[in-house]
Amino acid sequence: MKYRAFALLVIVLLLLMAGLAQAQDDNPVVLSELSAPTASGLLPVNDIQMYYAQYGEEGQPLILLHGGLGNADYFANQIQAFVNAGFQVFAFDSRGHGRSSVTDTPIGYALMASDVLAAMDALGIDKADLVGWSDGGIIGLDIAINHPERLNKLVAYGANYIPAGVNPAVGESAVFNAYVEQALTDYALLNPAPENMDAFLANISNMWATEPNFSEEQMRGITVPTLILDGWQEEAIFPQHDFDMAALIPNGELTLMPGVGHFAMFLTPEMFNSIVLNYLGR
Repeated sequence: MKYRAFALLVIVLLLLMAGLAQAQDDNPVVLSELSAPTASGLLPVNDIQMYYAQYGEEGQPLILLHGGLGNADYFANQIQAFVNAGFQVFAFDSRGHGRSSVTDTPIGYALMASDVLAAMDALGIDKADLVGWSDGGIIGLDIAINHPERLNKLVAYGANYIPAGVNPAVGESAVFNAYVEQALTDYALLNPAPENMDAFLANISNMWATEPNFSEEQMRGITVPTLILDGWQEEAIFPQHDFDMAALIPNGELTLMPGVGHFAMFLTPEMFNSIVLNYLGR
């Protein structure tokens, strides 16, 4: 039970066995109405078709990367606020998530980071700010480590840099279970091949079992200004792990939000948005 995979697989299997019957009262996915994107579609990226949605005609590029099992629409509470602040926002569905396709190629954070970089190339984005949540934050860390020239600033919310940063008790969280229920429901509605859900879950769970595995040396080598953002009531990540990450990154800053955990972007969006925009200089 030390690894991310075991915690999430237990959640998924229990939900499926229970008929996905978690009470809606615990559902943290509270979204405002999302306006139509300025542009959207599928990009041929590596061996997949990757969904993107662009919001705003101009402004400094800001990339949004969702968490595991989620999709780009889960930033509905952030997108308009970020556009209003002067950003041109690009939200992606990671491989196999949302509207993006997947192959039987083993999924890993390095591969998903490669997908993001290829999507940036396809869209003509040389450099951007990046806000990543959970898995999206880990992808952001991968890019900051290996391709710092592509990022201005990074906000990594609810992320970890080694598997031991994940709390094995996450499987006992009713809120986290309800998130998984909602995410799987949305997956079935959006994904081009929902009948392959089990194969996708097995693929991505293999990644969660052993990744991320960034070394302390790699974390110390990050030159991109980075905000480690999280909530004090985190369901998935140990708060001490947030302190450790921020201490390792030379330009790292740490903010822990009161009264919320892994789902602040849904539950306390005004606080979340204000912290992010302030860090990005808006």
